[in-house]
Amino acid sequence: MTIPDTLQYTKGHEWIRIKNGEATIGITDYAQGELGDIIFIEFPEAGDKFNAGDSIGTIEAVKTVADLFTPLTGEISEINLKLEDEPEAINKDPYESGWIIKLKNIPEEGKPQLLTASEYKKYIN
Repeated sequence: MTIPDTLQYTKGHEWIRIKNGEATIGITDYAQGELGDIIFIEFPEAGDKFNAGDSIGTIEAVKTVADLFTPLTGEISEINLKLEDEPEAINKDPYESGWIIKLKNIPEEGKPQLLTASEYKKYIN
């Protein structure tokens, strides 16, 4: 299982990469492994605004359907449209081609407690 040191994580098994004020968000390798083969993603719309912890869509796997949550408050700046035709990219490469959304306008105040890679490793073990 891969847990890149360069990312931040949540106890909900999302990963976050913040660069130039924009957050790229996806689910962790651990989460995709627990879900199994992913077959469909229901996305929010670009421009939609959410608060940290809000449901932003669903992820459907052969075994189950799970809600997708945003770990940060912000506005959807981009969705990974590649996943509409290739949802299995999350299973193959959750940290690069399998990213799900990007958020902009993330307020500094009120950011939730994010975990480092080592903290996340301890959490899932």
